[in-house]
Amino acid sequence: MVEMPQLLVTQADKHWSRFAERAAEVVDRLGEARRAQLYALFACSDFAADSLCQQPELALELDDARDLHNSERAADYASTLAQQLAAVKDETALLRTLRRYRRRELLLIAWREMLLGAEVEESFVHISALADALIMAAYHWLYQHQCRDLGTPTDAEGNRVPMLILGMGKLGGGELNFSSDIDLIFTFPHNGVTRGGRRELANQQFFIRLGQKLVNALHQTTVDGQVYRVDMRLRPFGESGPLAVSFTAMEDYYQHHGRTWERYAMVKARIINDEGTYSRELQAMLKPFVFRRYIDFGVIDSLRQMKAMIAAEVRRKGLHDNIKLGAGGIREIEFIAQVFQLIRGGREPALQVRHLPKALAAAWESGALTEGEAGELHQSYRFLRRVENFLQAFDDQQTQTLPHDELNRSRLAWLMGYQHWDDFYQALRHAMDQVRLQFDGLIGDNTEAEEEGAPQIWFDVWQTDLDESELIPLLQEQGINEEKATRLARALCSFKKEYPRRAMGPQGRQALDKLMPVLLDRINQSGTPGMLFARLQNLLLQIVTRTAYLQLLVENAGALTQLIRLCEASSLVAEQLARYPILLDELLVPQVLYNPIPLDGYKDELRQFLLRVPEDDVEQQMEALRQFKQVHLLRIAAADIAGALPLMKVSDHLTWLAEAIVEEVVNQAWVQISARHGVPSMLADSSHRGFGVVAYGKLGGIELAYSSDLDLVFVHETGIKGQTNGNKPLDVRQFYLRLAQRIIHLFSTRTASGVLYELDMRLRPSGDSGLMVSPLDAYQNYLQNEAWTWEHQALVRSRLIVGNSALYQEFERVRREVLGKPRDKAALAEEVVKMREKMRKHMLKAGAGEFHLKQSVGGLADIEFLTQYLVLAYGDEYPDALIRWSDNIRILEAAVEVGLLEEGEAHRLKTAYCAIRNRGHRLSLSDQPGRVPDTELVQERDWVVASWNKWLQQTGIGD
Repeated sequence: MVEMPQLLVTQADKHWSRFAERAAEVVDRLGEARRAQLYALFACSDFAADSLCQQPELALELDDARDLHNSERAADYASTLAQQLAAVKDETALLRTLRRYRRRELLLIAWREMLLGAEVEESFVHISALADALIMAAYHWLYQHQCRDLGTPTDAEGNRVPMLILGMGKLGGGELNFSSDIDLIFTFPHNGVTRGGRRELANQQFFIRLGQKLVNALHQTTVDGQVYRVDMRLRPFGESGPLAVSFTAMEDYYQHHGRTWERYAMVKARIINDEGTYSRELQAMLKPFVFRRYIDFGVIDSLRQMKAMIAAEVRRKGLHDNIKLGAGGIREIEFIAQVFQLIRGGREPALQVRHLPKALAAAWESGALTEGEAGELHQSYRFLRRVENFLQAFDDQQTQTLPHDELNRSRLAWLMGYQHWDDFYQALRHAMDQVRLQFDGLIGDNTEAEEEGAPQIWFDVWQTDLDESELIPLLQEQGINEEKATRLARALCSFKKEYPRRAMGPQGRQALDKLMPVLLDRINQSGTPGMLFARLQNLLLQIVTRTAYLQLLVENAGALTQLIRLCEASSLVAEQLARYPILLDELLVPQVLYNPIPLDGYKDELRQFLLRVPEDDVEQQMEALRQFKQVHLLRIAAADIAGALPLMKVSDHLTWLAEAIVEEVVNQAWVQISARHGVPSMLADSSHRGFGVVAYGKLGGIELAYSSDLDLVFVHETGIKGQTNGNKPLDVRQFYLRLAQRIIHLFSTRTASGVLYELDMRLRPSGDSGLMVSPLDAYQNYLQNEAWTWEHQALVRSRLIVGNSALYQEFERVRREVLGKPRDKAALAEEVVKMREKMRKHMLKAGAGEFHLKQSVGGLADIEFLTQYLVLAYGDEYPDALIRWSDNIRILEAAVEVGLLEEGEAHRLKTAYCAIRNRGHRLSLSDQPGRVPDTELVQERDWVVASWNKWLQQTGIGD
């Protein structure tokens, strides 16, 4: 610590003289080290000097231990107070005991933080724990004494009913100031009457009287001072509401009258007394009010309005240099944390915390803040709260305003480690400026002025009643050509005609009026304003009745930017957002939006996502699966659009996402069916199910696209027979059939979020007429003895994606044996060509001058058939290389390894395959059919035709 300024030395001398005069005997018993410590303490705190002059014996009780663990003293507060109050017989003695105990412990807290370097977190713990102990000691004493006089409050069964005390604000968050008000709310579980008293009294009347006495015991100023200033205005209906209300009345109030600022306050609400079941019931009741199930962006505007009111109050009272309410102060850090808590806390339990540093950490972990931003806010918070504690410890006064007198300025600078006030003030301003920077970026002091940057023309376009013919020239003046202006005018007029028919409240209309000029200005900057607005129009019509989403786009310029960017690039994304507006939540965190999770993370991420849904709520589970798919589909598409993922990686992500969902659906179906019927008796002592899912087609070939359906075949282990072991046993074959039907039901049922995936089961043995689930031996027998060549081709692109290791090995054996059969190459080529021509005849949909990316000559299907031919024709010669893979690219690479293909030919085929797929991918994102002018991809198609003619008997498909 820097050298003590002379002004503080003078102050210490003054207090020391007074202390020595009043407590000469105590001074004589002090050692030199303790005298030096007290001298420094007197320099810094008039409160400490006054306390020791009133209770000189405390000077002998201060503990020097610098490593005293936070919890050691805090844990003793309640028991120590209980011992002291055990002998107290009247309220006068109660008040004296509470006040003297508080003074003793606050003296120790101030001494440790001012002189022993105790961190501000230690003060948080002790000041808050001390408040809890004092409140509860007074409550228990008063409750017992009032029960003797008035009887014990009871419920209908005659059980004792307690009063639960909610600590709000910094008390609730465990971050109480040195000299703080405490905000309390009193509630009780049940209405009823008292029993055992002179007369019956309604429970509410009992608790109102108890509450009045408790407030008085804490709030009243006596010769020993005050315990706490108590503020009860946060209770339902504020000062006009009863002092104590029942759980039922409280629930009704928050359901019908609760306002956003009360949600803000309730974020920190903590039940101080643990009353077991009653406490849990109260917590469960309040949680839905505070943490909404759906993302709630309306809180940003409400918090901004609160901040504006506070700023107006600061100006009105002429407050300057206020470290709590001023720009960049403690309140703004609280607002930043609580914006994320109120917006996303309902869906992210980690944000449901009261302690502000934990809330900042959770905001970082959820991606709402960067590590740097969260760390900077936390350090600024610690700095400001330390300043606040010192300010209040000078004279036990509740203040957050920097001092203007030289003495207290010198005290504050010295305690904070600065020799001069200006140096300290510069450090303080830097900390507050950093907070203000982040606050303005997220919330801002004034109404978000993005729309103020929009030219007046867009306000006129939106707010005036112009028809299409009047709008077109106006739009052309903004640089839009006639065709695009016509399309935009038509779409805008359509929207203006349609949206008033929706049920919108005043807040929704206000938000839409703020949004539209900005949106139109941004749309005008795109190359295709008419098309872009037409895509956005469907989304806007879906969300005009959902004020929270409109406010998201008004409040968060980044979210609006992401929305426009994604919808301009992809009509598919625009359509998804319009169908499922909940996906707009993802636009808040672009660093998450454009970075899909690792491929191996989908299964774990899905498990975590489903933890929030009750296992026995099938409908919610189904809805959650669909939401998970849509959220991650959007992330993959966003990364694709941004160029962060190449084509093959996009397919990898789509494939692994689908696999994770298939596995989870199988798990859920198994649980649901086995709960009713048990499991096959042969598997009762086994951890596996004997059931597997084989993926064919694009899923099997790891080439899934955005709108792909899933080609699946269900199999089970050979030899599983008998019945299940449940209350309603089934034959094993029937059990697996029910399981398959349940899986299909979970996939195909249309919920609010649509169908999970379209399933195609026609590739199972014997197609639509075959068994829904095949024993593996029957599956093998069919493939070897009955299957057509095209079914063997399909088997090339197959993988077991769900099943235990034994089943996986058995499936691989079957696949290897079937694909590795010796075949007549000429006959095989003839079959493959015939099948290809048949497919082209039935599925080619291309007009004159068009190239169908999949079915036209030289398209994707030709490459796929060619790779399948290579596997079937040469699989018996090179099984380890050719049969191993199910995707086209690695099959072509394997053909090079064994010498079937020259490296140049394989490179040309892979290049053509990726180029054609990539073109189709772009079209898919824009929801366009897979056709392009036949002037495109000419060289790539020539390469494919050349290889086809080389390998498949020179059939001359390109002639």
